[in-house]
Amino acid sequence: MTHDVVIVGAGPVGATLALGLRDADLDLAVIDGRRPEVPTRADRSLALSHGARLILERLSVWTALAAVDGAVTPIVGIDISQAGGFGAVRLDAAEQRVPALGYVVSYRALQQALDDAMVRAGIHVRFGASVNSVMATPDAATVGIAGESAPLQARVAVVADGAATSVRNIERKRHDYGQVAVVAPVDIDRPHRGIAYERFTPRGPIALLPEREHFGLVWTQTPQAAQRTLTLPDTAFLAELATHFGGRVRGFCRVGERRSFALALEVARTTTADRVAVIGNAAQALHPIAGQGFNLGLRDAFELAAIIVDTQRSDIGAAPMLARYRAGRAGDRRAGIAFTHGLVHLFGNDRRWMSLPRGIGMTLLDALPFAKRTFTRAMLFGLR
Repeated sequence: MTHDVVIVGAGPVGATLALGLRDADLDLAVIDGRRPEVPTRADRSLALSHGARLILERLSVWTALAAVDGAVTPIVGIDISQAGGFGAVRLDAAEQRVPALGYVVSYRALQQALDDAMVRAGIHVRFGASVNSVMATPDAATVGIAGESAPLQARVAVVADGAATSVRNIERKRHDYGQVAVVAPVDIDRPHRGIAYERFTPRGPIALLPEREHFGLVWTQTPQAAQRTLTLPDTAFLAELATHFGGRVRGFCRVGERRSFALALEVARTTTADRVAVIGNAAQALHPIAGQGFNLGLRDAFELAAIIVDTQRSDIGAAPMLARYRAGRAGDRRAGIAFTHGLVHLFGNDRRWMSLPRGIGMTLLDALPFAKRTFTRAMLFGLR
């Protein structure tokens, strides 16, 4: 039996693709390594753009997600500044005529909302299935599952799961930034009012994302500095954070559990091969400095679904269809990767001589309405 589409991974990106195909009358197989009876591992926060919200609305997911207490925190403004230098930018949702510039969302709540939507749509997910190989010829894709002798056959296999190490003929390149992100919940002694902060400091960029009643901190540092930061007493940690923010944010009063993870750029050299496509983190895993990676992955899934729906069944997965997908996503993908990578080099370093060009750039961006509007719309809907 040959399926029309096999989706490897039913996380948020894979589930978005599956839901985008729900009305297409296709033979769809969705497989995921999660155990259905085991909750998603430790919750984490995701930064969703306004454009990502529109995708979830079209999939009838957003309303259920937003109804979960504490699952969604709107970002109505973004304050961008640098320590020890001039220049600042303030982005505002009202200026862009949108309800919010973005949202900080619970990963666990989003996954549950997507899982529930797939159940309502009659999409069956094979949980507990671990894929160990994805191979293909010009005629069909073959997806091998650990512990099963008979692989799945498909017109096209779409890998939306992690680094896609099981995919043959899709090479990945990795750039290690030599940086670590220290993350933690941080409280201040006043309401955050839905304002996110991005502060560029000699120790690395610091982001504060409004999340429920507190901020989610993402502090980029060298591995050596991060090791020290993780072991500081709470009072010393908060004092150092306050020093870096100066008068931009005041009243730091509590920090929760601190964790860290290494930062790198991983990019698939091509997003398609014979009868195979990779999307989301399987296609590109970006630095979190601009919050673009997850939103880029959702757009991958949504646009691939539209192309599959618009393709005759006999042509699904054929070279012309995959070329059309690859070409359609090339501009957004290339710009998103370059934009994020460029920001890391411009703002994610401790070179003091960079303070002047950073300040000039932020001053011009804040002063020129057209430039600010173009920049903000790119953050909301992607870059082309």
